[in-house]
Amino acid sequence: MITAVARSISGESGLPKASRRADRARPPWPFELSESKIHPPVARAGIVSRTALLDRMSGASAPQLILLVAPAGYGKTALLAQWARSKDGRAAWLSADHRDNDPAVLLTYLTATLDAVEAIDPRVLRALTPLSAPLTVLPLLASVLQSMRNPIFLILDHAEAITNRECLDAITELALSVPPGSQFAIASREDLPLPTARLRAEGAIREIRAPELAMNEDEAALLLAGAGVDFKGDEVSDLVERTEGWPAGLYLAALAVNAGTPPTEAVFSFTGDDRYMGDYLRSEFLDRVSRAEVSFLTRTSILDRMCGPLCDATLNIGGSARTLEQLDHHNLLVVPLDHRRDWYRYHQLFRQLLNAELHRREPDIIPVLHLRAAAWYEGNGGYEAAIEHAQAANDADWVGRLVLEWMQPVWASGRVDTVLSWMEWLEDKTGVEHYSAIAAHGALILGMLGRPGAAERWAAAAERTASSGILPNGDTTESVLFFMRAVLCRQGVAQMRRDARAALEGLSPASLHLWGMLHTEGVSYLVEGDPLKADSVLAHAADVASASRAEPAVALTLAVRAIAAIERGDWPAAEALAEPALRTLGHGQFDSYWTSALVYACGARMAASRGQVAKAREYTAKAARLRPLLTYALPVVSVKTLLELGRAYLALGDSGGVVAVLRQAQDILQQRPDLGLLPQQVAELRSELNSEPVQIGGASSLTAAELRLLPLLPTHLTLEEISERLYVSRNTVKTQAASVYRKFGVNSRREAVSRMHELGLLTHT
Repeated sequence: MITAVARSISGESGLPKASRRADRARPPWPFELSESKIHPPVARAGIVSRTALLDRMSGASAPQLILLVAPAGYGKTALLAQWARSKDGRAAWLSADHRDNDPAVLLTYLTATLDAVEAIDPRVLRALTPLSAPLTVLPLLASVLQSMRNPIFLILDHAEAITNRECLDAITELALSVPPGSQFAIASREDLPLPTARLRAEGAIREIRAPELAMNEDEAALLLAGAGVDFKGDEVSDLVERTEGWPAGLYLAALAVNAGTPPTEAVFSFTGDDRYMGDYLRSEFLDRVSRAEVSFLTRTSILDRMCGPLCDATLNIGGSARTLEQLDHHNLLVVPLDHRRDWYRYHQLFRQLLNAELHRREPDIIPVLHLRAAAWYEGNGGYEAAIEHAQAANDADWVGRLVLEWMQPVWASGRVDTVLSWMEWLEDKTGVEHYSAIAAHGALILGMLGRPGAAERWAAAAERTASSGILPNGDTTESVLFFMRAVLCRQGVAQMRRDARAALEGLSPASLHLWGMLHTEGVSYLVEGDPLKADSVLAHAADVASASRAEPAVALTLAVRAIAAIERGDWPAAEALAEPALRTLGHGQFDSYWTSALVYACGARMAASRGQVAKAREYTAKAARLRPLLTYALPVVSVKTLLELGRAYLALGDSGGVVAVLRQAQDILQQRPDLGLLPQQVAELRSELNSEPVQIGGASSLTAAELRLLPLLPTHLTLEEISERLYVSRNTVKTQAASVYRKFGVNSRREAVSRMHELGLLTHT
């Protein structure tokens, strides 16, 4: 299986990076963060202070949520930056972009912004950076907001870039969780799916839209003067009337004057038509500057951020750093991203206009520019940007090579949706069977996410085309396919072991898959009734995982060795192995990992055998949260986990829990019957249960489907919205919710959430 180890990955060497707090110990972020995203834009001379709007946002009656919604060019970012600078260091800033359409990325950045304002307990930080970042951990982030010593001002700019539904749900949850005294300000070009009607009725929202953001004559005069042009009173009045106070339109007029257009002719009429704005930019600015300047401006518009070396490489020229400095000095189009002024970006609206002009003038050079940018980013460690530019150039082979190299570490850092988006792009462009190793990895990722149908589809794609060759990490393509077959175990345990051995023959000595195949071989012996031989192979697997610093893998292997010790009657050895496995997971960072389910199930059984009922129930609750991930996609460890959990429930006298896990195990065995001794062990557990009094109901008796529903109950989502998230009917969700209430012994959703907290079925530290 893929090594699930969340470690810090240097994603953009040479790019703006998040600053680290040197004065305190903290766990590393699971991936490198961009400095420019978590700080407001650098203040510039000539920026017009929007005093009246700032007063509306910060007055005594200002509500918890501030919503700025207006088209591009209305100064939303500038206004938020002024507001942030007025908060005496208590403003937490995030500039969103398309990469935040991965819940893990968005949650990590939001956590980082808050941590930059006030240090968050490292234990909480670990719990907030799990393998994936769904709504399950949002209550924890909300509690962080509420526990701040002083009011916090959270700012989300460019929210229109976020389209992922789970990310939008997360934003809504935060908006509804802001404590009194603190505020959450969101700027977007478009309305977000927030419960604005409810917030308006509660007086909890203040909306600032285009009419309020439009500049009056005094503000327009200040903007024009700051841009270095001198308009007379009547000219300013006329310009404000024609632009309807649109700040970008006013600045377009200033650009035209700076390029040589007489002030009396530089009058922009606001129409809201992008084509008209493009015509104006061309005729009044681009047609009046040198060809070299036009080439630089239009060709660099393919870049979402710019530095001198990147622009040099993309345009195949020299001196770009100086050009950027001059543009900055003249206040033309660019926004500095750091105080050193190494990195810049174009104002979003102007970048769109320049990019449209590039498509009009030089459409054939655009793929070339993207490939040059991809090459520069790849050479400087910016693999995500390299993939994006290779995608923009429609170079599927380049994308495939980079994805194959980076999909595993990116997935291990928690960015599941990012990896899935790469896979989907390749599937749309070429059919992913052209990249069988990518399809094989994708099948395993989807298996660990508890999506067996999707895992089967990608496994079939991997099998369709016989591939050969050496991958970038030194593994052979054939070894990756054997690796996939071994873990999916679709042809029985004996074949699983043969596939694992075949994979080992083709893996490089440094391959991250070595642990997975050794572990799989060891487990095959265990489920065939040879715990001694299993332990020998698993000990080697544990050493390999430890050398790779793959903590979840180490914990899982130790837990399996503990189970092997129990099966040969050596409980002291089992204790000695289970303890470090549980200690590895003790800080909560890996509580959402598929690999952790067996560790907690083993821990529950050990605690129950010692009579530690409270500890055993704590571990069964942690394992139960992961039961939806236990499917026939990864059948051997899934059934083994359910067996251990069932034995723990039996020791606790919880027959309802035993019934639930037996039913789930039987569902897996119907799909994968050839699993060694596991079917027999399931039958034996059922026989033991039959000799005990049967308990009806109880939280432990929740089905996998009901457990999948639980994390959504504490959210703002209605049952109908939950049904959309789970891809089932509203009636199904309603029935499941009623079953949950009955098993919890409660009568309402609110009471159910309270009961979930009591039982440890929600993420917490």
